[in-house]
Amino acid sequence: MATTLAIDCGGGGIKASVLDAAGTMRARPLRVPTPYPLPPTLFVRTLLDLGARLPAADRLTVGMPGMIRHGVVVATPHYVTRAGPRSRVDEGLVAEWSGYDARGALAEAFGMPALVLNDAEVHGAGVVAGTGCELVLTLGTGLGSALFDGGMIAPHLELSHAPVRWNTTYDTYVGEPERRRLGDAFWSRRIRQVVDGLRPVFHWDRLYLGGGNSRLIRPEQVARMGDDVVVVPNTAGIVGGVRAWDLVGDRYDPAP
Repeated sequence: MATTLAIDCGGGGIKASVLDAAGTMRARPLRVPTPYPLPPTLFVRTLLDLGARLPAADRLTVGMPGMIRHGVVVATPHYVTRAGPRSRVDEGLVAEWSGYDARGALAEAFGMPALVLNDAEVHGAGVVAGTGCELVLTLGTGLGSALFDGGMIAPHLELSHAPVRWNTTYDTYVGEPERRRLGDAFWSRRIRQVVDGLRPVFHWDRLYLGGGNSRLIRPEQVARMGDDVVVVPNTAGIVGGVRAWDLVGDRYDPAP
């Protein structure tokens, strides 16, 4: 019965726990602030230090923001900045992260099989029913997204960088800075408008709203979204670390 070290990497914090085969946490989750600037070497070292504080595990699942293909970073929005989300982009960090084999580096550093996915995909693995078309949106520093078809993770799309209005992306439109500026009531209304706008694009069977800020959506707005929209706990970002191994399909071969 394999145990899994699951690490959920966000723009503001990195959380981790060890899970048994059933997805039950065997240790209290630990959290550290995401350090900046964050080159890949520091990223790996931060995860190693966090993992060393938890019980030993047989395999590793890491969810991180950005476009991740087969464990390789195509682009990551926060980790290329000098001081964190929405600060100045460091071109040197862009070069270091672009094409970085995160899966290979982490598998070697931890000495165990590793799975590296977009953080919303790991989050979704913890909540999807496994039937039909299921969309997961995570609300936190920005907007994360993952699409599942019959329980399998579809190729990742960076919905957060699509324009929702002139010169404004979804990431900016519903991210944490806007929530603070608008207040929870107006921000919740904006979330409902985004859901209404995406419905004819995806025609989902279920939509899951997760991430740290999903709990702040006002109940009256959730009720207006419909019965096919479900708010899920942020702990799914860790719990999904076990089930993600079964949902990636044949297109993804975890590093040994």
